[in-house]
Amino acid sequence: MRIEPLTCAIGAELVNVNLADAVRDDGLFQEIYAALLKHKVLFARDQTLDKLSRQNHMAFAQKLGELETHPMVPSHPEAPGLVQIYKTPENPPDRYENSWHTDGTFREKPALGCVLRCIECPPVGGDTIWANMALAYEKLPDTVKQQIEGLIANHSFNSTFAAAMPIEKRLAMKAQYPDSEHPVIRTHPDTGEKVLFVNGFTTHFVNFHNKDKVRYGQDFNQGAGDLLQYLISQAYIPEYQVRWRWKPYSVAIWDNRATQHYAVMDYPPCHRKMERAGIVGTKPF
Repeated sequence: MRIEPLTCAIGAELVNVNLADAVRDDGLFQEIYAALLKHKVLFARDQTLDKLSRQNHMAFAQKLGELETHPMVPSHPEAPGLVQIYKTPENPPDRYENSWHTDGTFREKPALGCVLRCIECPPVGGDTIWANMALAYEKLPDTVKQQIEGLIANHSFNSTFAAAMPIEKRLAMKAQYPDSEHPVIRTHPDTGEKVLFVNGFTTHFVNFHNKDKVRYGQDFNQGAGDLLQYLISQAYIPEYQVRWRWKPYSVAIWDNRATQHYAVMDYPPCHRKMERAGIVGTKPF
């Protein structure tokens, strides 16, 4: 196996590897995991179903941890826990629903990471972009780092995915997935890196309104809102990103604790079929 970096900031391609081998070979798996911690997102081509069956796709992801369910997307009937993200001309992508995000931060325990395989994709378009949020934190001005130290943010399913639902369903989903609070600066449990941990699921800071940050009660909305939008926008910086062009049977493995991603919806109605195993994470600190 060769590990070929794709940018100076994030991303590497695994060459000459069958991920199914890592299910049985702990040494190979540990080499891949070390590369994941270093590069934040890994890619592998030609992971066809005869090389990497759906069961081995799940088994590889389970070496990282327990698989999680998705609140809105069904699993493959042959592989419970392997989520089907299928876009077709009959079921086109909802362009309103995507934003720069870290998976599942509306949960108390957001995903550790994901293993995503492309089954079918448009001939052009439908790329995915990842951003290195540890680097985004590192590059923040010191004054901003001081300002956000100790801040906690609210993350909401109700204000994002559920917003377009009929009110009865939205309220039912809100009861099932109540908002979660996470530190704005997360510490990566394996590397010790500090990570900027706000994204498209983040609605507001919960502890901004205090005497150190607010002159008068009326100004906390503007100050907190502007700061949050500035922090969220750090994922937009190209120097922190890698963009991956999908081909059938390409796989992406990403560390959800240190990245954000964005699925580019620039393609006309066509088939884009992805299968994803998400791994349950731990409560951020």
